[in-house]
Amino acid sequence: MNRLAIFDCDGTLVDSQANICLAMEHCFARAGLAAPPRERTRRVVGLSLVEAMQAMVPDAEPDLHAALAEDYKTAFQALRGRGLVEEPLYEGVAELLDMLEADGWLLGVATGKSDRGLRLCLERHGLAGRFVTLQTADRHPSKPHPSMVEAALAQSGADAEMSVMIGDTSYDMAMARAAGVTAIGVAWGYHAPAELLAAGADFIARHPREVAQMVKAEA
Repeated sequence: MNRLAIFDCDGTLVDSQANICLAMEHCFARAGLAAPPRERTRRVVGLSLVEAMQAMVPDAEPDLHAALAEDYKTAFQALRGRGLVEEPLYEGVAELLDMLEADGWLLGVATGKSDRGLRLCLERHGLAGRFVTLQTADRHPSKPHPSMVEAALAQSGADAEMSVMIGDTSYDMAMARAAGVTAIGVAWGYHAPAELLAAGADFIARHPREVAQMVKAEA
């Protein structure tokens, strides 16, 4: 059976928090709401948009959650259209992908991004051909539901017990546990290591090179 290393995108492969915060502030302003603290916004990165809005404004009606989600998408696309979206790869990520592929791992992505957003991000960094399976919020329930990981395993012919989920949020860790794959939390993203451990992380990596060492130990 194949071994699959599944990556979250925002906060794991790329640092996109500035764009996410700007788009969130825009959609809140459009709805006549006070801008949320950026720490609050970072807390919901990784959730699908409607679920993120439910977490941000829990007492609002479903119609407002849906409207905020649509306005967020519009705001993010406008930023991209103006050339203002920067999603730099974290230092060491490209090298990590090289090391995993050289060791025989297949690579995948499971993200709260849309299909379009993920494609543009990966193309920007020349990574579009590196991943054998791409799972997004367009086709799955929000994390921490295990659907994305389960679909990635099925598409790649990988065995859950031999595969890993690598992410920066408690949602990633809970998703990994629900799908029966090893959960590796990364300390350079948006949730603290203590939260990742509480959500079920098997390991915490402080730098991408540590992920390569962890998966080698697992194998």
